[in-house]
Amino acid sequence: MLFIGVGKGDITAYFKGIGMLGYGLPQHYMQAVETLIYARSFVFEQLDKKEKVCIVNCELGFITPSLKQGVLSYLQTNHPELNYNAGNLLLCAQHTHCGPSGFSHHIIYNLSTPGFHQGVYDKIVDGIIKSILNAEKNKQKANIQLGKSEFAPDIPVSFNRTIDAYNTNPEVRKLSHENRHLGVDRTMTLLHIISENGQPLGSINWFAVHTSNLPNNYFKLCSDNKGFAATYLEESMEQENEHYVAAFAQGACGDVSARVKYNPKLPAARGKWEGYFSDDLKSSKFNGNLQFEKAKEIINSSTTEIKDETIDSISAFVDFSKIDIQPQFANGQEGCVTSPSCMGIAFLEGSLMDGPGLPLFLGKIARVVARKTRKDELKKAVKNGGDYEQFIYRKNKAQAVKDIGVASGERKFLGNFAADKIPLPGFSDEVILNIKKIAKHGGFDLNKPWAPQVLTLQIIKIGTIAICAFPFEITTVSSWRLKKTLEDALKPKGIEYVILCPYSNEYNGYITTTEEYQLQMYEAGHNVFGQWSLNALQQKFSELSTEFCKQKEDRNLGNAQQDFFSESELQKQIYFPSKRTKKMNKQEKA
Repeated sequence: MLFIGVGKGDITAYFKGIGMLGYGLPQHYMQAVETLIYARSFVFEQLDKKEKVCIVNCELGFITPSLKQGVLSYLQTNHPELNYNAGNLLLCAQHTHCGPSGFSHHIIYNLSTPGFHQGVYDKIVDGIIKSILNAEKNKQKANIQLGKSEFAPDIPVSFNRTIDAYNTNPEVRKLSHENRHLGVDRTMTLLHIISENGQPLGSINWFAVHTSNLPNNYFKLCSDNKGFAATYLEESMEQENEHYVAAFAQGACGDVSARVKYNPKLPAARGKWEGYFSDDLKSSKFNGNLQFEKAKEIINSSTTEIKDETIDSISAFVDFSKIDIQPQFANGQEGCVTSPSCMGIAFLEGSLMDGPGLPLFLGKIARVVARKTRKDELKKAVKNGGDYEQFIYRKNKAQAVKDIGVASGERKFLGNFAADKIPLPGFSDEVILNIKKIAKHGGFDLNKPWAPQVLTLQIIKIGTIAICAFPFEITTVSSWRLKKTLEDALKPKGIEYVILCPYSNEYNGYITTTEEYQLQMYEAGHNVFGQWSLNALQQKFSELSTEFCKQKEDRNLGNAQQDFFSESELQKQIYFPSKRTKKMNKQEKA
């Protein structure tokens, strides 16, 4: 038995005309609110109060370092008695693509806003804090039950959206496009919390499916399929507990879509119903209902009580931009490395399944420019030699076949251009226009990467369960390999169940297998640290697990330092309304 508390906080950061986060398009902006969006918190504390952890699931596209820094700063300043730190507080996102943008301190994730928006940031941070404080206030003696159940193959809940990349992996059975629903993890894992007197208090589950039923022309703030699932489960439990809290967290959905029907007349695939707007919302609710029904099935029939009552946690800040990978984590291959993050043009062009990005004609131009600048860069490296040559060699070895669109770690576009010198006209695309506008204000001139390079790896132990949190979108086969690494490494700790928790604490792109990377489809284009990123993740989690198996006082984490942004730095990338937003606000006032 443990002290367990659950709580909710409203994070509906609605500001009309501001861009949404998920599809990266300024044309995808907020006009109304379809659903409120929430942070849901779960506090687990030992009865002796020596150890505790808190898991917060947010209905956002992803978590940024700025959010966790803001939440921790408030809690440590105003509630030091709660003893929260980077290791025992886990923030994760369920990955809706119709949530607000503008809350990142790293500029690249604010291009659709455009810029950093203080109001959005404050609303989200305040709501997360309230959810945690509510959970702390509601703590009571309770037990945990763990359950799992797999969706039957004929349930249209999830589909592999890049089956050609999936088929490159040697351990898989090759699948056709007609059988892509089998190239995913169809198992839901659920923790159910029951009070000492038998009352259900809440639950959190992990299941892999993109929260992107609603397309990039849906202009209402919405928690999408997982948000509907959470609402359905909470409503179904009202008679037993009107304050029941249900979180539908994300699994290994890097290559997993909720969309099943492809119609070439539409800009992207659709869900069970293939029309616009009302049908997309219908598809979202349908998918959410499938997840709700599976969660309810697990709660009612297939849970096992976790009797171990010990809690522990560990986290480390890892600089993913410069990892030398040991041969045992790279199938015996030597010389495998990572480099500062680079977004590929394949990523910028978007996903056929879940929505296009950069227009294809601009993508073709960008590839030509990127390849030319890469050749010029190599020539310069050979000429100059020294550290510069070693760095360029390392970057090209790591990024390999990728056509680099945004070198977010080095602060360059198309391989080697500063933001104000990007060789594409602003009138060609609104993202390009936003880049040029923000560049005029100095938003790209800060001596910090445009996306975080130092990221958190975290392990939370609740009894015999290890929740392993990381800041990436991970593909199906990548998750199998990572989970095996963690299961082996955590056995000495008495761990019987490993749960992967992606989209946690920060965010910087995807994790694919090395085999998937070579095809440079959408996901591999956003595998930012290079072709051996999964191997680096396995190695660093193995190292963290080794330390976790030691006594607390003997652990050696060797943390890197994360970026912190001053007020003056944020002012350089502050939100500025687009002409469209100004016009909308003017019409509304009239």
